[in-house]
Amino acid sequence: MKTTLDLPDDLLIAAKQVAARRRATFKETVTRSRRREIGLEKPLVFPPDSRYEISEFGLPRLKKRPVQELIISDMFHRLLEDTEEDGLH
Repeated sequence: MKTTLDLPDDLLIAAKQVAARRRATFKETVTRSRRREIGLEKPLVFPPDSRYEISEFGLPRLKKRPVQELIISDMFHRLLEDTEEDGLH
């Protein structure tokens, strides 16, 4: 069914930007938004201990793991010591 929407300019622009980032059509983006709003489509939710999270684009992605600099630094120094002992430095 076709219908006409009268959207504020800022909402129209934001919806088109979301559609472009998701590589979806404007129609798909608006339809999905309306389905979530009226409860026909449940938003995707992961438990806190999950390896996944929802991105700013509303898509699932792997969580970023924090870099443990202390471990990396310690590993680097051990590797450096090993190469010095082997005469490679």
